[in-house]
Amino acid sequence: MSTPSDLADKRVIITAGASGIGRVVAERFVQAGAKVHVCDIDADALATAAQELPGLGVTRADVADADQVAGFFEQAVAGLGGLDILVNNAGIAGPVAPVEEVSIEDWRATLSVNLDGAFHCARHAVPLLKAAGGGSIVNMSSTAGLFGFVRRSPYVASKWALIGFTKTLAMELGPYGIRVNAICPGSVEGERIDRVIAAEAAARDVSEREVREEWKAHMSLRTFVTPDDVAAMILFVCSDAGGRVSGQALAVDCHTESK
Repeated sequence: MSTPSDLADKRVIITAGASGIGRVVAERFVQAGAKVHVCDIDADALATAAQELPGLGVTRADVADADQVAGFFEQAVAGLGGLDILVNNAGIAGPVAPVEEVSIEDWRATLSVNLDGAFHCARHAVPLLKAAGGGSIVNMSSTAGLFGFVRRSPYVASKWALIGFTKTLAMELGPYGIRVNAICPGSVEGERIDRVIAAEAAARDVSEREVREEWKAHMSLRTFVTPDDVAAMILFVCSDAGGRVSGQALAVDCHTESK
């Protein structure tokens, strides 16, 4: 994928950036010449990312924990010298179950990571972005934030809430030159979607292949998206080319229809 040339030397913070989509996003920003610091809960993945991406700053932190987020931002800003871009990528899939079988603990854990984590990070990022004279926040929602999905109530609730959070921040922060957008991936190839498909198949007593093909049938391109597809959209909205895009929920989903 081509990388925007105007992201060189931008100071970027990415949550859950040591593996999966976050790792690819970090790689693409590094390739564009940006200075990047990531957090993750996986210490081994962080060590690997730091080794494979020279200059990458890393911090072990759980975004659901406000104190750990504060420490993460302190370390990141010390290394970056400020902030131009925040990518709130951290998220978990949550349980696959009808609502009456969802435990309070699973509900709270899903919202704590997916929604509270974005809030904790935004609170620290906004003063830094204002001091920089503008910048960009990207929140990772999902097509689950655009449609309803059965047996996924905690995840869907968190992703819809992120879009409302995004639109409100865009209104608040626009006068300071800060753009805020939500990215809404469809089914993204990788270990995480494999686990969700396995859980869905088990819940319905069907094969994983049947679930995968059924999901693809709702997509006009009949394929899942890749982490690179998602990264390309993120870099676009953070670049000068996306300079007039704010307050949007942008789907990267091969044209998914509501199930």
